[in-house]
Amino acid sequence: MQGISCCAIAAVLLCIAWAAPHDGDHAGHTEELFHHLHHAAGETHPKHSHGEESCHLLTPHNADFAFALYKSLSKSNTGNKNVFFSPLGISTSLAMLSLGAKGDTHSQLFSALGYTGLAPEKVNEAFEHLNHMLGHTDEAMQLDMGNAVALREGFKPEPKFLEDAKHFYASEGFTVDYRDPALAAAEINKYIAEKTADKIKDLVKDLDPETAMVLINYVFFRGKWDKPFDAKHTQKAEFHVDESTKVEVDMMMRSGRYEMYQDQTNFTTVVLLPYRGNASMMVILPDEGKMAQVEAFINKEYLKHVHSSLYRGNVDIYMPKFSASTTYTLDDNLKEMGVVSAFSDAADLSGISEATTLKVSRVSHKAVLTVDEKGTEAAAATTIEIMPMSLPDTIKLNRPFLMYILEDTTKSIVFMGKITDPTAQ
Repeated sequence: MQGISCCAIAAVLLCIAWAAPHDGDHAGHTEELFHHLHHAAGETHPKHSHGEESCHLLTPHNADFAFALYKSLSKSNTGNKNVFFSPLGISTSLAMLSLGAKGDTHSQLFSALGYTGLAPEKVNEAFEHLNHMLGHTDEAMQLDMGNAVALREGFKPEPKFLEDAKHFYASEGFTVDYRDPALAAAEINKYIAEKTADKIKDLVKDLDPETAMVLINYVFFRGKWDKPFDAKHTQKAEFHVDESTKVEVDMMMRSGRYEMYQDQTNFTTVVLLPYRGNASMMVILPDEGKMAQVEAFINKEYLKHVHSSLYRGNVDIYMPKFSASTTYTLDDNLKEMGVVSAFSDAADLSGISEATTLKVSRVSHKAVLTVDEKGTEAAAATTIEIMPMSLPDTIKLNRPFLMYILEDTTKSIVFMGKITDPTAQ
């Protein structure tokens, strides 16, 4: 992948189907509703006071959700598979679903998301600001997050649901014919591929012909290292997947001044790798044999502690080039986290449709990450760092490590995961 140093992409799908037999399609003027939404797309984003504060309202709750979901995914992970996902994308999808949820269905969604006690209108306004601020990130990087509703032809949801999805979540809309599952899947996959630069393809498979709508979220991040690695220093090296497994990787190397932290009490070494713009990758390297212990205690408070403890030091950083691709069906993970009603025939999604009984049939998520030295756009740049005459620390990412892609303006964990095997796809 040329021209970049890091590319992270994710897509989330929430499939909503009829929960009970129905008498054909519920005809309605779906096209008129979408005409209104498409017309609204060109309107100026409304001005709100305290926008940044509103956006930050969600930060601690989204972080709690991110770590809870990570623990669920990691627990169900078998073998030496990588864990990688966009907690922000999944939170956004579930929050958009909550627009149409009522009763226990709404309460369970808000509880899992960590929003219990928050007024729904405050949550929606905070997501409105979050989407707005992510859409105005520094020009040095690309961070796009968007949402869409793929409606069954002839199905007429409540106008307020579509209007709120557009207003608060900048959702687009289009119709597909779910009676032809293969054609519907192809149309949705085409939409996702276009929004993710063709990096996420064929996410939708085996659509239920009873599907009423699919909620789509995508997150696309493309960044260049603020301090690029020099490709001439990349060499073959061993990466220790576990005690008995080694793989050969292309190990990048760079000497420079980095924000870092060594926490001997908690068996971790941390380094912050900044991108050009308002984002950075935080890498947490557990001591040998301590990954399980670190995974057990790590949470938003520890990340906050790390941020406040960082110091600038001379570092020889060794980091593998790698690509990671993960696909999840999140139904069981979300049920484990308390989202039960939405998947059952008792689901109350009457905010989407009063006339039709609906339920969530499947939640799918796919994420792709590629990391390399710098890319051609940065090839002409020269960075000279003046370093004190002292021996540098060495941070060698030659065993499993945790990583987080953080957006600084909104204080969001956009992507997170564990790289266990850099050669695994």
